[in-house]
Amino acid sequence: MDIAKLVALLLAHPAELSNYYGEFRVPGPVRPLIAIPTTAGTGSEVTPVAVLADPARATKVGISSPYLIPVVALCDPELTRSCPKSLTAIAGADALTHAIEAFTSVRKSPTPELAQTQVFVGKNAMSDVHARVAISALAAHLAQAVEDGNDMQARAQVMYGALHAGLAFGVAGTAAAHAIQYPVGAETHTAHGAGVAALMPYVMEFNRRSRIPEFAEIARLFGVASVGDSDALLSRKAIDAVDALFQRIGIPRSLSELGLSDGQVHVVSIQAMQATRLVNNNPEALDEQAMRRIVDAAQSGDRSSLAAL
Repeated sequence: MDIAKLVALLLAHPAELSNYYGEFRVPGPVRPLIAIPTTAGTGSEVTPVAVLADPARATKVGISSPYLIPVVALCDPELTRSCPKSLTAIAGADALTHAIEAFTSVRKSPTPELAQTQVFVGKNAMSDVHARVAISALAAHLAQAVEDGNDMQARAQVMYGALHAGLAFGVAGTAAAHAIQYPVGAETHTAHGAGVAALMPYVMEFNRRSRIPEFAEIARLFGVASVGDSDALLSRKAIDAVDALFQRIGIPRSLSELGLSDGQVHVVSIQAMQATRLVNNNPEALDEQAMRRIVDAAQSGDRSSLAAL
């Protein structure tokens, strides 16, 4: 679907795609596009962004513009029936990371100029509604969809969750997990969904102290809350619940399992900081040292070094 967006763009505004990298570089409407997802994960059928690999930069880049939002999205879970377990898992995990990062991203001060200067305007009441729907649906049904691909109720709920996750992050944006995955994917040639999902528990651990109420709500949406649990305890349970779901569906537990070598960690940390839009959308402030801490923890598979009080 991202390629279809880019084709629609070039048919309307022929030029080198690099002219459109970033936000608000698309000069006007593109050819009308009907998006029909055949996996349940990216949410691209409702988002203003198209991501592509740039060999010259050795990483992925994004083109973001409201003009790229398809005019129609047709979401039929029957079209995902033939997806193998691994693809169902990776795509669904991608959707869950979209929802979590949108739900916990930066809330920006609303101004008349905000939507004219930034495609992703930050966490808000409407994006939170979509994120909650997505997290609830995916927490309850993703594992079943992976384990029994013929369970169409589960597949329908995963597609529903992916759609709402797209509606959430298409407004609020994503953050550190996506920033880190782009160079990880370039270095390891692994699937985007596997990368962001492998990173998500570590990013959540790093961000926990800034989003304890939101993480507590995620725990409730996962159904792991007990009577009397404090928000602080629930915020930890949320990370464990996400981690457990990803383990259940076969997501790698570390970047080393994805094939990243220790010698590539420094490059990944530096390149991740170049995704400024995503870095700035992270709820906990990121600098090179903080980014390296996340990548080191994710490489080793040990969240304890990121745990805050």
